[in-house]
Amino acid sequence: MEPTRRQTLGHLLVCVGCCCGRPDKGKPDVPVDWLKAEWKRRALLKHVQLSISGCLGPCDLVNVIAVAGPAGIDYYGRLTTQADFDTVVEWATACARGGVLARLPHAIAHKRIDRFRSAAAVPAWA
Repeated sequence: MEPTRRQTLGHLLVCVGCCCGRPDKGKPDVPVDWLKAEWKRRALLKHVQLSISGCLGPCDLVNVIAVAGPAGIDYYGRLTTQADFDTVVEWATACARGGVLARLPHAIAHKRIDRFRSAAAVPAWA
C-alpha cells in the first residue's frame, strides 16, 4: 500500500529573502520564529502549509506573502505590523476549523498585489 500524501487546504509562503523593497536591502521584519511557533502550537500545518522562503519576486514591496489554493496564488504585500501577522494566523486557524481555505480578512485582503496574481494551478512547492 502506498503512503498517501497529506491533504491540505492551501499553502502560505512568507518571503524573507533578498531586498523586499527595503532601502537598506536588509532582511524584512517578519516574525518568522513566532509564525512557526504559532503554526505548531495551533496544529495548522496539516491544514495550511507554511513555508518560509527566499524571494517571491515582487521585491518592490516589503513583507510579501503568497496564499496558494486550488484557485491559484494570490500575493499580498506591506504586512508591516504584528497585527497583520496575528490576522494571518487567525485566518489560518479559521480555515483549519472550517475545513475550507477562506478568503483573507479585509485587514490583509486589501493589500493584495494584483499584478502578481496567478490563476495557474497550485505550484509544486504547495
